[in-house]
Amino acid sequence: MQRRAFLAALGATALVSAAPAKPNVLFIAVDDLNNWIGCLGGHPQSKTPNFDRLAAMGTLFSSAHCAAPLCNPSRAALMTGIRPSTSGVYTNSQPWRGANLLAKAVTLPQYFTANGYRSIGSGKTYHDSYADPQSWDAYFPSKKLQKPVDPRPAKLPANGLPGGNLDWGPLTVTDEAMGDHKVVDWVTEQMGAKQDKPLFLACGLYKPHLPWHIPQKYFDLYPLDSIILPKINGDDLDDVPPIGKKFAKPNGDHKMITDAGLWKQGVQAYLAAIAFADAELGRLLDAYDKSEFKKNSVIVLWSDHGWHLGQKLHWRKFSLWEEATHNVLMVVAPGLTKPNSRCDRTVSLMDVYPTLVDLCGLPKRPELEGVSLRPLLANAQAKWDRPAITTYFRNNHSVRSDAWRYIRYEDGTEELYDRVKDPLEWKNLARDPKYAPIKLNLAKWLPTVNAENAPSDGRGGE
Repeated sequence: MQRRAFLAALGATALVSAAPAKPNVLFIAVDDLNNWIGCLGGHPQSKTPNFDRLAAMGTLFSSAHCAAPLCNPSRAALMTGIRPSTSGVYTNSQPWRGANLLAKAVTLPQYFTANGYRSIGSGKTYHDSYADPQSWDAYFPSKKLQKPVDPRPAKLPANGLPGGNLDWGPLTVTDEAMGDHKVVDWVTEQMGAKQDKPLFLACGLYKPHLPWHIPQKYFDLYPLDSIILPKINGDDLDDVPPIGKKFAKPNGDHKMITDAGLWKQGVQAYLAAIAFADAELGRLLDAYDKSEFKKNSVIVLWSDHGWHLGQKLHWRKFSLWEEATHNVLMVVAPGLTKPNSRCDRTVSLMDVYPTLVDLCGLPKRPELEGVSLRPLLANAQAKWDRPAITTYFRNNHSVRSDAWRYIRYEDGTEELYDRVKDPLEWKNLARDPKYAPIKLNLAKWLPTVNAENAPSDGRGGE
């Protein structure tokens, strides 16, 4: 009898010890990266072997979209799981922890810490001004400072434009001098260190965020006389409502850059900044491949929003069109994702939090406003009928489905684009009565809550 009891207890112990350990999470954020990477085909000259390499390891989402087309609200939404329209965090000058709804929010790393993880990171994960020290067990350079400082050219602005941080130019420094290089160094050390808990490990790459001050060798990849400019339509804004035109500011950056004859230089600099970020990603992946971390880890790479370089006569983010809402998203989940998977379903960055909770076997959080992407990770062709919602300022929304983009502004004016026939979004169909049923169907997904603006502290920035 005692022997049977002993054997039963031994068997139970064996079952416990055989239970799989929770996977580590390598959480890679890239700032201001649009779809100009090789595997997404956004620009024919882009050279990004390492973004392509990571995409080939798992599932690449070809139509992922941000919750907001600027850093702070996009990142706050992803990291808390709460939409801008629910929280009232719409701009870069609103400290999201100061908003009543998010003051006590449980962020993604906090939730992992509460469930047995050690949550650490380096580089830019939140907007610069609001690093949220309470999210982290450890951070480099510190919990209050997300990213190391980059070197600058001796003379500023390097491009001669009076556009603040809308500046670019080559640096006579090595990669080792760059902030992102130091970030990858630190993250690499953590992957190689012995850990007594599973890790939620964040790596925030700052480039290709402005200013595009990059080592010379990355500019050399793209000879100026060979640069291919984005396709534009000079009459593009003629059928756009006044609010959309106001967001585009066609007489601002675009006019300044083109009048100065610097459009090719700007495109060259952005491509160079992406190539630099790609090189740092390559160093990270090399370290990952050599580490114990690789044996049991989920990887998620995302960018916070897209970027215009003249499309819709607009530069930067700050719009509800494709160039600003479309971001990069790829997931590697061992045992679930298949190499070289490409999912063309439209998804949202709001889905990242619930997806990681699901993949790592943590208790579900019903208050999250996204859904798990597990069905699409298992089968890239699975049925998916959820559009992606992007919000810019209060009560201005874009609804992006696989085939359509519908925009409704705060004054009720609208835009509608057939993404299949008009992927550059040049022809606004919103006033054509025959498309009324399509608008009505897409409008069902508009947020029903449009929270008042959270308080601003005036720090702003991009």
